[in-house]
Amino acid sequence: MEPDVASIDLPPMARFAVVLFLVLCIPYITRRLRLPSVVGYILAGVLVGPHGISLLPKHAQTAEFFAELGKLLLMFFAGLEVDMRLFRENRRKSLIFGLATFGLPFAAGLAAGLSFGYGPISAILVGSLLASHTLIAYPIVIAAGLARRPAIAITVGATILTDILSLLVLAVCVTTHVSGFSPRSLALQIGELALFVAVMVGIVGPVGRWLFERLGKSDELSFTLMMAIVAAGATFAEALQLEGILGAFLAGLAVNEAVRGTAAKEKIEFLGNTVFIPAFFIVTGFLVDLRVFAVTLWSNTALVLAIVLGLIAAKWIAAEIAGRAWGFSAVDRGLMGSLTLPQVAATLASALVGYQAVNGAGQRLVDDAMLNTVLVLVIVTSVLGPILVEYFVRRAGAGERSSSAVASVPGQSPVRDSGS
Repeated sequence: MEPDVASIDLPPMARFAVVLFLVLCIPYITRRLRLPSVVGYILAGVLVGPHGISLLPKHAQTAEFFAELGKLLLMFFAGLEVDMRLFRENRRKSLIFGLATFGLPFAAGLAAGLSFGYGPISAILVGSLLASHTLIAYPIVIAAGLARRPAIAITVGATILTDILSLLVLAVCVTTHVSGFSPRSLALQIGELALFVAVMVGIVGPVGRWLFERLGKSDELSFTLMMAIVAAGATFAEALQLEGILGAFLAGLAVNEAVRGTAAKEKIEFLGNTVFIPAFFIVTGFLVDLRVFAVTLWSNTALVLAIVLGLIAAKWIAAEIAGRAWGFSAVDRGLMGSLTLPQVAATLASALVGYQAVNGAGQRLVDDAMLNTVLVLVIVTSVLGPILVEYFVRRAGAGERSSSAVASVPGQSPVRDSGS
């Protein structure tokens, strides 16, 4: 491996100012290019990182701390954004679709991993990376006034299951890779997972809601309490040799309804989305050496195509099977498939955890080739998903306008979507 390029010798505050300038400009640039901001942040990390102009060194402690907190907040916000009321109203179908949109991509990723020579544990982790999804295009649906459609509510509810299952698989794979497999250790790991979920949902949730009821009148105390719950959830998870991102996600689910609509929630989301989460994506870009990236894509083209196309096909098939079974229109099935397509938050965080997991023989759970493949997957799906969501949202709007026009003509009845 070639040594990193010597870091540009700038004062710490000058480096900080440059990074803040990038964080300020990237959302504007990506909006003009109609790209998700996550893509811009990762590319900025490539530019200023150790394999680019080396404005920031590879092991910048402050940047790594910001990135770690951003990773935890990303998963915490994913838990907060789940509408538990909609999930309860559609829980049976959400669970069925969640299993479908988890199981088919998982099988595709597992098959791809085994086909390209990865060991069983690594292949299982690859499957779990493809099984989750991030609802980055959900704001498009909200803005169009379609969030109450049954297909959308079911898809949002399915996110809970896919993310939890993916993170649980990650926890088992990392422990098995680092410590070795044994039936006893596996049983212990599953017991720890069950204990952890029970404590987070059965104890942290009620206690958190009680504290928010007592402290909710103060935005400052509520803000501090949310940060403390994130830190406590991540610390508790790590104490049980689980991953901190699992604790952060369950912490978000645990206090979901207690903080919904509060000013403190808006403040922590503003801070996280403005500083810490961009830092996570920028530091992720530090891992990308464009020369190695290009070589990986050239020499592992078949792997990249298998992962990316396998994910797209599996997510789409899951949406088609579930949607047709429940009589949803082609537009609704398209929305289900395109919403579950983007692989960002849980996928990227889990891939980095797997990359950092090294066993006694010095082998990574996820190697450089797979990490670069996952980065391609993140970029492709985070661009393709929102584009498809916008397309189906326009079709849904056109269908509703057409139905309204027909209904307004005497003697005519509304016509169902032609794609049904």
